[in-house]
Amino acid sequence: MTDLAREEPIGELELVHSFTGPMPTGVSVSHTGRVFVNFPQWGDDPPATVVELRDGKEVPFPDEAWNSPSGKDDAGSFVSVQSIVVDPADRLWVLDTGSPLFEPTVPGGPKLVRVDLDTDSVAQVIAFDPSVALETTYLNDVRFDLRRGEAGVAYITDSSDQGPNGIIVVDLATGEAWRRLHDHPSTKALQPPDLRMVVEGREFLERDEDGGTSPVTMGADGIAISSDGARLFYCPLASRRWYSVATEALADRSVSDDDVAATVVDEGDKGSAGDGMETDDAGRLYVTDGEHDAIHRRLPDGSWETVLHDDRLLWPDTMSVAADGNLYVTANQLYRQAKYQGGEDLRRKPYALFRTPIDAGPVRLR
Repeated sequence: MTDLAREEPIGELELVHSFTGPMPTGVSVSHTGRVFVNFPQWGDDPPATVVELRDGKEVPFPDEAWNSPSGKDDAGSFVSVQSIVVDPADRLWVLDTGSPLFEPTVPGGPKLVRVDLDTDSVAQVIAFDPSVALETTYLNDVRFDLRRGEAGVAYITDSSDQGPNGIIVVDLATGEAWRRLHDHPSTKALQPPDLRMVVEGREFLERDEDGGTSPVTMGADGIAISSDGARLFYCPLASRRWYSVATEALADRSVSDDDVAATVVDEGDKGSAGDGMETDDAGRLYVTDGEHDAIHRRLPDGSWETVLHDDRLLWPDTMSVAADGNLYVTANQLYRQAKYQGGEDLRRKPYALFRTPIDAGPVRLR
């Protein structure tokens, strides 16, 4: 048999953990190397929506009670978690969508929860007002700057595919939160014919069992903060463009919405649709490439390079830069879900958590 040429991989891809149950989305690594992962309630019925990886096992975190909600309005338990992030003070924040199966939210469900890792106990719960977390809101990812105000601020993307998108700003001292860039064009998904996403050689669309199709419409999704904290980067999932906005304007409630919008910069074409963004302390910005099984990064001089390209990296989702000098990333085959495949689930377990060395550490604004 003739040995024909094949695509060559780029970078060093190390398997950290394989998942034989529900599909993961978020990953974050503590300053001491503890690894946390979450599983949203998207139909896989995960036994826990947040876990810690301990000795190869997925252990409910901080405990089973916090992973056993009484309903969508349970402010004392996790309902459906999309993202978990270790902040610059080595505390784990859990971003609860309150939206299992993308259902409308109700008060008590959408929230930001702080777990102190020295005690593994919940220390703060910020439940969002319905004027901030709308019925259509889907809280997607979060970044922190602990230098602002009394206790710092958090920035959250609303990636809703059913309503307005935007950025939510949270005062961590008071729990007060407000929306910015509400339904701003930069937060919105692009529609055909302006965007044609292709994954594994097939157009990435929602497909029903009768053969009907509709575009993927998830908006502001990926989020990252610059190493100096001056700019917040974000991107809609259904777009190849990405943007930044001045954090000074976002966090100052006296600044008008129009003046906030005036600080938005179109950062250009990042080469692919995808929903993951991250930064490191060397000033580099990372983006996932869901169309080409890859991760790229932009260097401080504006040039781009590919960090990873590997056919095992099937829909790289969330990234986390760790103190051990590695970039961690989940790969969850998102586009193979039944809603994109005419009702047939084409995902093939296990899903994966990978890492690759990057010779840099996380951004810690404190």
